[in-house]
Amino acid sequence: MDKIAVLIPCYNEQQTIAKVVRDFRAELPEAKIYVYDNNSTDGSDRLAREAGAIVRYERKQGKGNVIRRMFAEVDAECYLMVDGDDTYSPKNARELVNCVLEKDSDMAVGDRLSSSYFTENKRPFHNFGNKFVRWSINKLFSNDNKDIMTGYRAFSYRFVKTFPIMSRGFEIETEMSIHAAWNNLMVDNVVIDYRDRPEGSESKLSTYSDGFRVIRMVHKMFRTYRPAFYYGIVAMILFLLSLIFVIPVFISYAKTGLVSRFPTLIVCGFTVLAAIEAFFAGQILRSIQERNRQKFELDLYRATRELRRARAKSRRRQSL
Repeated sequence: MDKIAVLIPCYNEQQTIAKVVRDFRAELPEAKIYVYDNNSTDGSDRLAREAGAIVRYERKQGKGNVIRRMFAEVDAECYLMVDGDDTYSPKNARELVNCVLEKDSDMAVGDRLSSSYFTENKRPFHNFGNKFVRWSINKLFSNDNKDIMTGYRAFSYRFVKTFPIMSRGFEIETEMSIHAAWNNLMVDNVVIDYRDRPEGSESKLSTYSDGFRVIRMVHKMFRTYRPAFYYGIVAMILFLLSLIFVIPVFISYAKTGLVSRFPTLIVCGFTVLAAIEAFFAGQILRSIQERNRQKFELDLYRATRELRRARAKSRRRQSL
């Protein structure tokens, strides 16, 4: 098991990947640098290998797919994830790693938004998107995460080995933040230096399509992690709609003693039944979610024991 593993997802980063590898090797000389190439066609893997990285491959396209393979294949006491585009400063690496190794944090988040992101980033819609996603997740999950979508993070062994990755693309960071918030994991925010991509380096992030996928991920995880609240809102909307349309029917009946609009009454009746079903579906799913949280706590214990065994084994080897 590695002490520190630096994980760098890479897709066509010919201009920057070698520099990123060298910079992080200089800042964390005891760490192993892993570059996971995601079908690059510009020789990024060769440049990373020449710079001293351990190069591995993920053929399924998408950042979420790459990180899934990284987390499955690499065992380390601390994982430092950073993008290969040279937008994150290695000077913050030690502070992020120490949050995990010395403070027992499960995740340390590199906070761009509290430093230079809004001045360095030249894409206004990205700035708005980051603010909106941060606000929505902090409200929906009662969290205080300073930067939801940053790609610069450190993780503990137990976070990595108990995190069920469902994302395929750039929404992976959003999924990480929600997972940590909902499962009451220890998260530290570290203000980091951020710089925009160097000239000639192109972002792989699509402003609109990937932004939509992030919003869809927030919706999906809100429905998954807070089903009682989610389906309670659905039930309330259905009940209010039925009430709005049925009130005129009752007013007419009170005046004339006749039901003049039977179709409206019937539809409203079925809508109320749907509201009741949605409410109880939310209650049932909440019970299932609570059971899943209990299972997750047991998984955390197992991962912690595995880490302790690995550390003890490493100490015995060093003493021989």
